[in-house]
Amino acid sequence: MMVVGLLASLLVACAGRPTGVLQPIAASPTASQVEMLVTTTRSRAAKPGEMFSGERALEPNFAEITVSIPPANVRKVGEVAWPRKLPPNPAKDFAAVKAEEVDRPTAESWLSNSVRKSPDRSVLVFIHGFNNDFEHAVFRFAQIVHDSGAHSAPVLATWPSRGSLLAYGYDRESTNYTRNAVERLFQYLARDPQVKEVSILAHSMGNWLALESLRQMAIRNGGLPAKFKNVMLAAPDVDVDVFRSQITDMGEVRPRFTLFVSRDDRALAVSRRVWGNVSRLGAIDPEQSPYREELAKNDIAVIDLTKVKAGDKLHHSKFAESPEIVRLIGTRLSSGQTLTDSKLGLGDHIVTAAAGAANTVGTAAGLIVSAPVAIVDQNSRQNYARHVEAVVGPLDRTGPGATELDCTNRSQSRTGNCSR
Repeated sequence: MMVVGLLASLLVACAGRPTGVLQPIAASPTASQVEMLVTTTRSRAAKPGEMFSGERALEPNFAEITVSIPPANVRKVGEVAWPRKLPPNPAKDFAAVKAEEVDRPTAESWLSNSVRKSPDRSVLVFIHGFNNDFEHAVFRFAQIVHDSGAHSAPVLATWPSRGSLLAYGYDRESTNYTRNAVERLFQYLARDPQVKEVSILAHSMGNWLALESLRQMAIRNGGLPAKFKNVMLAAPDVDVDVFRSQITDMGEVRPRFTLFVSRDDRALAVSRRVWGNVSRLGAIDPEQSPYREELAKNDIAVIDLTKVKAGDKLHHSKFAESPEIVRLIGTRLSSGQTLTDSKLGLGDHIVTAAAGAANTVGTAAGLIVSAPVAIVDQNSRQNYARHVEAVVGPLDRTGPGATELDCTNRSQSRTGNCSR
């Protein structure tokens, strides 16, 4: 029944964005640039402008990519300005000005040089979620780095996602396939004496990959290195019982974990049904037992956005809708403070910025409210909407804040809502 509904939802006619957007073009003097290192278990794509496909490579590949970001007066903070046609116009669109596959020694050299430029010698690793093609992962990470103002060396760890709702099982197995490669990345960062601090951002299914890689590393090394400071889990599509085991396996000395939850997340409600009605970590109630006690015991910071009325009708995008939150996370990372430090009263600032109501965030005893980051991929949110409709019924598209699927709307086509 769910598959039939899913297929029906895929028949919705939507104007697609162009593919192959990573074919390099000349830089614009009015645009900003974000340089990143990419490590991936994706295989090479046949089309040069796509670089890497959703299929699995036998060995990790590496790339250096520079993304051009248009000026602030032509896009909103938090928005990826997708080109409507090729070649992109760097004055208005996100575009690649450099996209080169490199070998491992060149990648290590890039990282070394980039870390030396960081004020605190830090690295920021981003792991995307389900249903992301390579281009989406690159542009979203570039947006996060640019809008947050973070000064860390940016590293995108991207795994083989086929970018299709019907490939959920393939995507999940691809995260398992990529565990060793991401652990090797973490081990390299741990050994590199130039790297003084590592932070990890993960979204949705990407949280499984991040947690499993950290768990493997901890078991192999007898613990995690002190330089791994922050692990941020946004809307994690992870079984709560498995998470409990993963945290235990990591040992007593761990990074500071920040967990972002929303009990009205309809995308995670679908995932819960798929996985045998076991709660997903990103949709728990942190005030209720046994979660309250377990989170406090493991010193896991929580921000509960259930009552925050922001984002799309799936309630899966609340992290992505507040420019203030993106800037705040960058300020915190750049200042060298841990995300779970609550001395500045960040919970009040966040809720005020996102919803104008500081009393909407629960503050369980023993839990610390901290700042999230806008890392939710907008295209995945759109595809999740179709998936959810197939299971729980159509969404209200007429009320305030409704998610509009009319792909004749130029602004939504531009931001990638209708890429499929």
